Amino acid sequence: MGHMTDAKTPPPQVWPTLRATDARALIRFLVDAFGFEEVAVHGSGDRVEHAELAWPLGGGIMLGSDRGGPDDAWPLKPGTFGCYVVADDIDALHDRAAKAGAEILQAPYDTDYGSRDFRARDPEGNLWSFGTYRGEPRR
Repeated sequence: MGHMTDAKTPPPQVWPTLRATDARALIRFLVDAFGFEEVAVHGSGDRVEHAELAWPLGGGIMLGSDRGGPDDAWPLKPGTFGCYVVADDIDALHDRAAKAGAEILQAPYDTDYGSRDFRARDPEGNLWSFGTYRGEPRR
């Protein structure tokens, strides 16, 4: 169970955030293509005020609809997000993502530091790298 949190490693408390032109469509894509789990989606109609998507191995992302305008307190441009996500079965995840319409930027490959990775772009233009590398051990 290498992906379980141990006594030295607290649960994730950093949540990458992004804005989306079509947040509801992006949420569906991230669930279908990559396997994120929808935890909460708040908003009405096409507008998403706040959404949380959990990653099965821990952590997750938060996102919402692009607000636009000078009064936006969190003015992130849609399509400019990038994230590395730890995953176990890279080849199966790649196949799932490709089947769901992700733009595959780099097919699964082995790195010189022992990770198996692939890179993709979602329909909004965000960059996603999935790999087996779990980071350096904490001391």
